[in-house]
Amino acid sequence: MKQIFILIRLALIVLVFVPCTGFAGTDGAIQLNKEPRGAITLKKAVALALLNNPQLQAFSFEQRAREARALQSDLMPNPQLEIMVEDAVGSGNFNGFNQSQTTIQLSQLVELGGKRAARLRANTLSKKLADWDYETKRMQVLTQVAKAYADVLKAQQQVSLTEDLVHLGEKFLNAVDERVRAGKVALLEKIKSEISLSSMQIELKKAQRDLKVARSNLSVTWGSPKAQYESALGDLFEISMIPTLESLMERLINNPDLARWTTETEQRQAVLDSELSKRIPDVTLQGGFRRLETTDDNALVFGISIPLQLFNRNQGAIEEARHKLGKVQAEKRAMEVSIKKNLLETYNTLVFFHSQVISIKAEILPGAQKAFDGINEGYRFGKFGY
Repeated sequence: MKQIFILIRLALIVLVFVPCTGFAGTDGAIQLNKEPRGAITLKKAVALALLNNPQLQAFSFEQRAREARALQSDLMPNPQLEIMVEDAVGSGNFNGFNQSQTTIQLSQLVELGGKRAARLRANTLSKKLADWDYETKRMQVLTQVAKAYADVLKAQQQVSLTEDLVHLGEKFLNAVDERVRAGKVALLEKIKSEISLSSMQIELKKAQRDLKVARSNLSVTWGSPKAQYESALGDLFEISMIPTLESLMERLINNPDLARWTTETEQRQAVLDSELSKRIPDVTLQGGFRRLETTDDNALVFGISIPLQLFNRNQGAIEEARHKLGKVQAEKRAMEVSIKKNLLETYNTLVFFHSQVISIKAEILPGAQKAFDGINEGYRFGKFGY
C-alpha cells in the first residue's frame, strides 16, 4: 500500500517538469460555478482549481496590469498650455493692463530616437513574461491538485482497510467469546481480543481524521476551505506504464520555466534598446499668440527647447541593461540543468517503486491473501490460538 502510494506521488511530481495539456480539457457537463457534492473525479477537481484557485486569480490580475502598462507606454506626451501676462498691475504706467503683454502658448514634447516604440516593445514583452509566469503557476496548481487528489484516494483506502480490520476484530471477538463460554480458551484470550479491537477502533478514528484533512486540502485548491464533496473516484491499484525518459526529456521544451527564456532574452534586449534611445535628447516645440496692448498689435511666438546631454547620458542604466542581458544564457543554462537533474532523480525513483509495486501486486499480495484466508479459516475451526 505504501509503495503504491509513493509510486503515484512520484508520477505526479513529473507533472512539474513535463507539462501536459490533458488536464486543461473540461467536460461541458461539469458545473464549475458550484461547490461539488457527492463523488468527484480528478478531471473535475482540476477544472475547478483552474477556474477558482486564488493564486491563479491573482496572477491574472498581474497579466492585466502589465497589459495596461504596455497600453500606457504607447501614449504620446500631453501638450502643455501656457498663459502669461507681463507688465501688468504694477506701478506708474503699469498700474493696469494698458501696457501689458499677454501670451498664449502651446508646447509639445517630441520624443526622438524611437523611445516610444522601444518602451512599448519592452512592456509588451514584459506582459508575455507574465503569461509565462501564469503558465508556471498553472502547472504548479495542477500538480498540487493531483497530489492532493492522490492523498484523498490514499486516505479513503486507509479508512476502508481499517474498517475491514475493525469488522474482522469484532468477528474474532465474538468467536473468542463463544470459545470462552464453551470453556475452550481462557478469559485472558477475550481480554486480548478486546484490547486489539480497541486499538483498531482508535486507528479507524485516526484514519477518518486524516481523510477529513486530505479532503479539505483538495478543496482548498479551488478556494473552498471546507470540503462539500463526499468522495474522490479513482483506483490506487491501477498501475500505468511509465513513459520513457527520452520522451519526457523531449517534452521538456514545453516546460514554461524553460520556454520562457526566448521571451526573456527578447525583453531584456528591448529594455537595453529603450535605455540606448534615451541618449538622444527630446525636443520641446513651442508656439503661440502674443497681444501687445501698448501698440494694439498682435504677434506670433515660437521656439524650441533642447536639453544638453553634458553630464547625464544615461550611462548607468545602459550598462545595467547590458549586464542583465549578458547573464540570460547563464540563467537559462542553470535552469535547464536544474530541471533535468530533478526530472532524472524523480524518474529513477519512480522506476524503482514501479518495479516494487508490480512485484508486490503480482507475487506478494496473492500469497499474503492465501495465508490470511488459511489462518482465518484455521482459527474458526480452532486450529490456531488468537
